[in-house]
Amino acid sequence: MRTDVPVWVVPREGLQYQGRRAGLVTRSIAGVIDGVVVVVAVLAGYVGVNGLRFLVRPRTFQFSEASPLPSVAIFLLVLVGYFFVAWSITGRTYGCHLMGLRVVGRRGGRPGPLVALLRALFCVVFPLGLLWCAGGRQHSVQDVVLRTSVIYDWRPGSPR
Repeated sequence: MRTDVPVWVVPREGLQYQGRRAGLVTRSIAGVIDGVVVVVAVLAGYVGVNGLRFLVRPRTFQFSEASPLPSVAIFLLVLVGYFFVAWSITGRTYGCHLMGLRVVGRRGGRPGPLVALLRALFCVVFPLGLLWCAGGRQHSVQDVVLRTSVIYDWRPGSPR
């Protein structure tokens, strides 16, 4: 077994971007992917709850109504939880993983739990803050306020 081969490999095209701040387009694509992940999770939860209701009372079963306001509230809560857990554990969500991104704190490591929670809340409540990345700034309002950055990082695991 060879031990001189690195555990992680940065794509050749991405070498020049490794460690640099990500821009609006890449971050937006990661956000859309994360939104789809959360929609699928919420729908799976809805189906699961109705499946349990069916098992308990199969004769009188009817699908529960999914009212718009509670559904949106549940989606937003799950989105905050998803961001918080992902950013505080590895610094990346599934969308970030696919796009080669990572959220880092001011010292370059993953954000702490409080910063990850505040960033998650900030991103869900004020998603337009991401648009501040346009024009070459490469920092969203959330990044400026919380002193975080979104960088290109293809390495697996948590940041050092």
